Amino acid sequence: MSVLNWIIVTSLLGGVLSVACAAVFALNARAHFVNALVSYAIGALLGAVFLDILPEAIALTSNVPAVSATLLAGIMLFFVLEKLVLWRHCHHDHCEAHEPHTHNHDHGRSGTMIIVGDTFHNFVDGIIIAAAFLADTELGIITALAIIAHEIPQEVGDFVILLHSGYSKLRAFQLNLISSLATLVGGMLGYFTLQTMQSWVPTLLALAAASMIYVAVADLIPGLHKRTQLRDTLQQVILIALGVGTVALVGAVVHI
Repeated sequence: MSVLNWIIVTSLLGGVLSVACAAVFALNARAHFVNALVSYAIGALLGAVFLDILPEAIALTSNVPAVSATLLAGIMLFFVLEKLVLWRHCHHDHCEAHEPHTHNHDHGRSGTMIIVGDTFHNFVDGIIIAAAFLADTELGIITALAIIAHEIPQEVGDFVILLHSGYSKLRAFQLNLISSLATLVGGMLGYFTLQTMQSWVPTLLALAAASMIYVAVADLIPGLHKRTQLRDTLQQVILIALGVGTVALVGAVVHI
């Protein structure tokens, strides 16, 4: 099989398999577990950012301040994006931004931003797969398997956030599946224009990290503070740590 075919097959399967594996877990969770799993999603997002995405962006650049500046600009970008989504909702008769929250849904704001960020991340994964296959077929296969393993805990978090934002299970699966196709796009573009695309990888990774940090810190963590009992707090801390630990464990296993 040609290098291009290897890239197409593994990029497509990599995105679909990671989404499918995450869906088996996240979409079969009982409704009352979804709120608890938000804490796990926070841990998975922050773990992916600080243990995987940002270290990779820093390793691939000679200009670390530029990566930091992109991360900061990305956080501001997603703040503005959320304001635009709020502005759109507030042009209807009912504006949830001006009223007390009576339910956990945020009208899709967190879901919108996490899908945007995940699409950036998947696109970069495709470029990485292409680079590995252009170096060596065996290395490409190993890299694709490692990316699938890394993506599963993050995709579980994405599903939980989409459900928490009010999306149906079917819509959450569709959005994650569409986002996963960015891996294929990145792989094919990487094959044909790798030298050009490689210079953009740290920037794209920083933007993906920005979206995940913003969603975790600005949208999800404030919701946890509504439950102030010691038992709830301990459960939240344990689940956040479990989310971070899952990402760390997967990273350790794939690098053995």
